[in-house]
Amino acid sequence: MNENDKKGRILIVDDEESMQEFLDIMLSREGYEVQTVGSFRGATNILAETEFDVVISDIKMPGGSGIELLKKARSMYPSITVIMMTAYASLQTAVEALREGAYDYITKPFEISQIKYAISRAFENKRLRDENRILKQKIRSGGTIDDFIAVSKAGRELKDLVKKIAPSDSSVLVTGESGTGKEVVAKAIHSISSRRDGPFLAINCGAVPEQLLESELFGHKKGSFTGAIKDKIGLLEAATGGTFLLDEVGTTSPAIQIKLLRALEEREIIAVGATQPTKIDVRLIAATNSNLEAMVLDGTFRDDLYYRLNVFHIHIPPLRERREDILPIANHILKTIAARTEELPKIIDESAAQIIENAPWKGNVRELENALERASLMAEGNIINAKHLPESLRSATPTEQQRHPLHSISDEHLPTIETMEKAYIYWVLSMNDWKKARAAEILGIDVSTLYRKIEKYDLKDLEAD
Repeated sequence: MNENDKKGRILIVDDEESMQEFLDIMLSREGYEVQTVGSFRGATNILAETEFDVVISDIKMPGGSGIELLKKARSMYPSITVIMMTAYASLQTAVEALREGAYDYITKPFEISQIKYAISRAFENKRLRDENRILKQKIRSGGTIDDFIAVSKAGRELKDLVKKIAPSDSSVLVTGESGTGKEVVAKAIHSISSRRDGPFLAINCGAVPEQLLESELFGHKKGSFTGAIKDKIGLLEAATGGTFLLDEVGTTSPAIQIKLLRALEEREIIAVGATQPTKIDVRLIAATNSNLEAMVLDGTFRDDLYYRLNVFHIHIPPLRERREDILPIANHILKTIAARTEELPKIIDESAAQIIENAPWKGNVRELENALERASLMAEGNIINAKHLPESLRSATPTEQQRHPLHSISDEHLPTIETMEKAYIYWVLSMNDWKKARAAEILGIDVSTLYRKIEKYDLKDLEAD
């Protein structure tokens, strides 16, 4: 039988070699992967290196009791199933074993059918617990296409695109400014794909140091680096059968990019310290607020990886480019807050609605969520008005807007080409949060040219001062 076809992994702990051999032969024939050991210390050493589905342990053994092993095994692997067996049947030891978390208790001598039935029930119980865990994970992760509120044309087109590409198994690149809802879109793709019953896992590549990121993504072998005390399965392998989101993929190092390319091309990964590859079955979605095209041109992101990730491209426009969506999103956020606090949703009055609809929202939906969370706490009644919103939103005045270079152009005189260029470059930079690569792309010039013009015109991000 192929290793991948095994029903599950079982550890037999008994100081009688004849019992070890009997259970090994019998359970191996049933299709299980079996390992045997004769002492408490030997069992703990094996458990430190390898995870098992079921442990069948004798109560009495050299170096420690089965009850102690039960406690140790459950402290290392809380979901592990342990079946106890002993030739010294007593109600006291049975009750103690069950109280400490043993799944079942069998006395020697036992019938073959008895041990087979106990193990069969143990694996069925594990299957049900795993299904329940996945269901809870899906409920926690949420993420349907309905979670992306879209009234505007741009928003509706985005939702239609998500529905079209979700059934495919191809990679997707989701781009957009920070806070626009890239993870919401990724979860929506997963929720309506053929992989919806599998796991949805994600990692923010920019928030994890490179060595740890490699271990988190691909796993590692015991002893492969300081602190690697046991084998670890990587997130890409753990997401098999489901979807994996690589958030902020633009921050990954060249070494990580090479390994990601292999994962996409060969559908296999190599854990840190391993010599053999492991096959994976996962759909990759990458998300970034960086301009990967510009990074490819700069040589900071691999072009082959970019093309592998960018089979389908979804760009999420910032809130300022879909203002029709702002109030519907705000009301949806307030309903979510109300469901969490078990209260009636707050209502936005006209004074607050005007501010919310016209605010710049540089932090997009995330900033809107924070503002409404604060407003919900500040509002004593059921109405949110202007005074409940953050001061930074309320204090944006026409006087401040006049600091923008575009306002220096009046009807009283015709501006020079330089004045127009300066104003236009400033406007493009400010509309893109001073992201130079993105602005250069819109302007149709090289990033180096943009830097020279910024220096020439002494352009500054006034809101950052």
